[in-house]
Amino acid sequence: MDWTERITDLRRWTRNGERAPHKPLLLLYALGRFQRRGGEPIPFSAAEADLKRLLKEFGPPRETSPGYPFHHLTSDGVWLVETENGPGSPGSELGRLRESKASGRLHPDLVKALSDDSRLVARLARVLLDANFEPSLHADICISAGLELESLELGHPSQEALPGDDQPRRDPAFREQILMAYDYCCAFCEYDGWLDGTVVGLDAAHVRWWAFEGPDEVANGLCLCVLHHKLFDKGVFGLTSERTIRVSAKFVGRTASARSMVLSLGGRRVREPRPGLDGVEPTHIEWHSRQVFRAPARVSITGAV
Repeated sequence: MDWTERITDLRRWTRNGERAPHKPLLLLYALGRFQRRGGEPIPFSAAEADLKRLLKEFGPPRETSPGYPFHHLTSDGVWLVETENGPGSPGSELGRLRESKASGRLHPDLVKALSDDSRLVARLARVLLDANFEPSLHADICISAGLELESLELGHPSQEALPGDDQPRRDPAFREQILMAYDYCCAFCEYDGWLDGTVVGLDAAHVRWWAFEGPDEVANGLCLCVLHHKLFDKGVFGLTSERTIRVSAKFVGRTASARSMVLSLGGRRVREPRPGLDGVEPTHIEWHSRQVFRAPARVSITGAV
């Protein structure tokens, strides 16, 4: 059995480009547990708080339950659930999972494959990360899921075609295209650092994530410094339809640095690309607002939100 292909074909709930990374986050968590404890069962009582934290930090802005992936991942042939009464999941309701002393585990055939091939954990983790999250979040997700980072080459999404995968791959020219469009300057704070003739600390950020049909185009990109890229992908920052910056009211920063680098940006208009190039399309801004930005927005000094 090709487990890479099986993970690539993982069934996810989808509607209008909405993010539902519940199953991928549970699998990443289970792979981290495998690295530490092999294929032993994972009691829901032990996993609930960890899954809730992962979903809150890396899932969509809407409220979600750790019971959803714990139950529904059983339909994909990679995850088994049993209770004190025997095999089979009691459902996704938290009360039932707790009361029945439910536990989950990776399928025994997958455990054997992981044991036989020391590189398989990294390959499966790479598939899950590339298909569901922007590269700026990969390292943080692995740390939170308890995954060993060394072999994953984080921050460098794979260009290798996977078995049965006929989807387009990321365009390696996207980064240079975006940085050039914005004159190698952060669209939020205007940082423009170079070292020995090489740009440093600047990234090309997708507004609508590539994993969710976000094109590798200037109209879907922003040149951002590393800090602002991470905060944009985490939902601290968002954009209005007029391409002004929004800051999440959920963000807390008490120091002068937080005020100057984050809070003071609220209401500021983002830097536009070079003349003749398209700014970020409203449809991509709207997707980011629904699927990434942690609403509500703070009211800025100018009154914009």
